[in-house]
Amino acid sequence: MATLQGGQLGPDPGALSPAQLKQLREFKIQTRIANEKYLRTHKEVALLISGFFRELFLKRPDNIREFAADYFTDPRLPNKIHMQLIKEKKAA
Repeated sequence: MATLQGGQLGPDPGALSPAQLKQLREFKIQTRIANEKYLRTHKEVALLISGFFRELFLKRPDNIREFAADYFTDPRLPNKIHMQLIKEKKAA
């Protein structure tokens, strides 16, 4: 196993058996499928992300972490998302 910059250990290609690698690949595929299904059925996630990026690009804050913390802890955020969901249902 190689040591990377900063003392971290790199990947060890021989650490998993072929059966374990197959199981890991299958797990990754199933996880991606489950994530995609979740995101497709929860429109509020897309609204949260797009709203965050819209505000981020408009305001261009110096401290993005602080901005993100303020954005996602805003007590008005759930109501904003709810109203956007209602608008989308009416438009459809």
